[in-house]
Amino acid sequence: MTDASAPAARRPGEQVLAALGLAAPALDPADASAHTFPGGGRWRTEIPSCEGPEALAVVLKEASRLDVPIHRISQGSGVWMLTDAEITEMVEATGERDIELCLFTGPRGTWDIGGSVRSDSRGAGLRARGHDAVAGCVEDAVRATELGVTCLLVADEGVLWTLHRARETGIIPAGTTLKVSALIGPVNPASYAVYERLGADSVNVPSDLTLDHLTEIRRVSGAPMDMYIEAPDDLGGYVRMYEVAELIRRGAPLYLKFGLSKAPGIYPWGTHLRDVTLDTARERVRRGRLALDLLARHGADGDMAPLGSRSPGTLNRFPLEATAPRT
Repeated sequence: MTDASAPAARRPGEQVLAALGLAAPALDPADASAHTFPGGGRWRTEIPSCEGPEALAVVLKEASRLDVPIHRISQGSGVWMLTDAEITEMVEATGERDIELCLFTGPRGTWDIGGSVRSDSRGAGLRARGHDAVAGCVEDAVRATELGVTCLLVADEGVLWTLHRARETGIIPAGTTLKVSALIGPVNPASYAVYERLGADSVNVPSDLTLDHLTEIRRVSGAPMDMYIEAPDDLGGYVRMYEVAELIRRGAPLYLKFGLSKAPGIYPWGTHLRDVTLDTARERVRRGRLALDLLARHGADGDMAPLGSRSPGTLNRFPLEATAPRT
């Protein structure tokens, strides 16, 4: 919960602008999110695009050097791009520091043979095309969780519901969390609530949503939200660092994702992309330090969730029998 006795956060430039007669309108308390993470706190941090053990080691070293707290580290190329030994090394390294590790599941449309994703409409996007693609995602999920991975990143509604059912029936561990990719992120409160009901434990919304959009979502759902504070170029390249305090106020519980614009794409990752992968991993942590410094300067760095916390809390779900197979 927010400490009612704490001084109000300072808005960027407000004292100077007020002195010049350019003060912004007062904030509306009704716009603020009423939700928090279970166990306390309104925001957590995430370092994305950490593509293997070597990149992970760079992130952890830089986070220690710059004193950047990390709740979650995610990877984008997919479980299938890592060996068992590499996954195990990443699980052990994050486990030692009580950081959640999230790996992407399975095939996706942009790497498939279908041509619609390359059309002007970008039809189908990253969704899993056909039964075999869903099966590949499930195969990745089972393999990853057997190796100790506790968070899976999905980019298809059917895969999400399938993995939620697998979790509920004990096929994968009950404590597995499911994260919806920014690449299919919802852009309205109705669709956000649907993802929650399909099994999402956190939902990555596009970084171009307005502050009012976040408030609208929070009026219908308390499911944790992920947002790139700086988005990769293929997601728009938006840089919203000066809005971080207000993004938290409107969107909590919120994962602050420290992405990187003006950087080459690295999915699917391989050693041919080693240098750029390590350089961008290091810079993502530095971007995190910059965002946290902004929060501190504005007196808005309180209410961070405890390190090591990963529970999404109690969320609303569709009943499993809603899509039981016909007999």
